[in-house]
Amino acid sequence: MSDTALLTEDRDGVRTLTLNRPEAYNSLTVALKEALLDALTAAAADASVRAVVLTGAGKAFCAGQDLKEHVELLRADDPAPLSTVERHYNPIVTAITGMPKPIIAAVNGMAAGAGASFAYACDLRIAADSAKFLMAFANVGLTADSGAAWTLPRLIGYGRAMEMMLLAKPVSAEEALRLGMVGQVLPAAEVLPAAQALATRMAAGPTTAYAMIKEAMLRSAGAPLADGLVAEGETQARAGATADHRAAVEAFVAKREPVFEGR
Repeated sequence: MSDTALLTEDRDGVRTLTLNRPEAYNSLTVALKEALLDALTAAAADASVRAVVLTGAGKAFCAGQDLKEHVELLRADDPAPLSTVERHYNPIVTAITGMPKPIIAAVNGMAAGAGASFAYACDLRIAADSAKFLMAFANVGLTADSGAAWTLPRLIGYGRAMEMMLLAKPVSAEEALRLGMVGQVLPAAEVLPAAQALATRMAAGPTTAYAMIKEAMLRSAGAPLADGLVAEGETQARAGATADHRAAVEAFVAKREPVFEGR
């Protein structure tokens, strides 16, 4: 059994968060959800963290809700299972999408339910060739949560997302790549190193601009063009006033590589 449900590692400006319940396919207990939310909040606030990687220990990325804990609480008429979306899942997805720095999902194996939804909420996804994505909410008499009804159609389209939701049919890593659900598919042993290498590269980049790109994209998603233009104008004005922008322009004129400091 795992002693610590969530592992944290810092290196080169990158914080790696590892869901660490491999014996239960990193399924989400209340304790793990609370630890993950705290860790995401801390990473967002820590200026030394310039990029984040989210992954799982063992053979799975995350199997979603821990149904053993869930059914025990239901049998006890505990209201906790019915409030976990509001208390845990919604805040976690908000923390991922609102993270003011890049966050990359290293999907090392099966990603199901809320676990898959967390991956969809990340900015970039690298998957193992053995990974599968499964939206099996309907199989346990539930609907989508953790933002999947919003994120998944934006990744692969409404029709394919509806198929995944209604039919609970797993999507292989290669199919996920073809659909645009993930950006890379690699052998399992290469997934985390590749995600960390990409995060390290991005950590040395214009992280203030990355944060504003994320903000503009989120504000524009599903909004009228006029609202999107407003979001772009506001974020561009802020980005243009940063030291990183000025340094990059000076470097371009001088024909040298810019050094970004995230301010």
